[in-house]
Amino acid sequence: MARTWPLHNRLFTAPFQQSFNKAGLTQSILEVDLLAFEHGTKHQQAAVVDGLIRSLGTGFVVTTSDLPSDLLDEAYGLLERFFALEPACKQQFHRPEAHGQTGYTGRLVETAAGESLADWKEMLNWAEPLPEAHPLRLRFPLQYPNQLLPEIVVPGITTVLETFHRAIADLQRRVLRVIATGLGAHADFFDDVVKDAPTLTRAIHYPPMSQAPAGGHVWAAAHGDINLITALPRATAPGLQVAIEGQWVDAIAPEGQVLLNSGLMLERISNGRIPTGWHRVVAADSWSDARLSVVQFCHPKPSTILTPLASCMDAQHPQRFAGVMAADALEEVLYQINLMA
Repeated sequence: MARTWPLHNRLFTAPFQQSFNKAGLTQSILEVDLLAFEHGTKHQQAAVVDGLIRSLGTGFVVTTSDLPSDLLDEAYGLLERFFALEPACKQQFHRPEAHGQTGYTGRLVETAAGESLADWKEMLNWAEPLPEAHPLRLRFPLQYPNQLLPEIVVPGITTVLETFHRAIADLQRRVLRVIATGLGAHADFFDDVVKDAPTLTRAIHYPPMSQAPAGGHVWAAAHGDINLITALPRATAPGLQVAIEGQWVDAIAPEGQVLLNSGLMLERISNGRIPTGWHRVVAADSWSDARLSVVQFCHPKPSTILTPLASCMDAQHPQRFAGVMAADALEEVLYQINLMA
């Protein structure tokens, strides 16, 4: 039986709570119960909507998740095998023409917008393929490349990663129904927006900082994501920090829960009501090992015109953003972060 949202109305985790207290922050990242929205009473549903929208005022929210923990563990095990391979072996799964939308991206490539130093990380990317004759794939080939996963060197990895992708994509679609309701739109508003969209799952391996070249590289410099929302299940090590009221706060997704952050596209659609969640990944001075995480970027269809909802505008909140096609917004960011260089 689902617990009601008020029982979850607390800060993220004990370490997160301590960071808030030490910093004297007033905004809170809340944990909401997605099942209470889907199966609860009208009062419980309203409480979930209110809590989620308030939490996203920070750019972040934590939700319960029915993602099987053994699926996540299996994915991490296979991904560790891949990233442990020799660089030349991994590089055969790199496709320059995909611009980071599938396959392998090596170390010191992606660079946060406005930064001069590349991130100290490497990545494996995958998505749900569309039929070759699908009109979206024909019109937007950059966002729908032929998928490339390292099945030949890590047998079984394709099935596991595709299963993981579908499970997280379903979770994000369900969360977007809560967001749509909170923004004054129909709960189904985002359903068509994300149908057949190029939602991208990314495994990110952060090598030990002791191996990084000199000069001040970090695992991932401060940035905001371009997409609607991003799901971040638990990683294999600490390092994620989120920006709250101008201060960096450590964040660790608990077992059975997922941290989500809002992206630039959702900020546009909400007319700024939901800001972009800024975050970074840095290794603590006491941490000497690698880190592995799997995240998913929930995108709209590339043909979507990102313009503020009428329900998010009034005399006190005039329209802040002009409409822009999602494909154009994504390609501009891919260029800025050195994936289209």
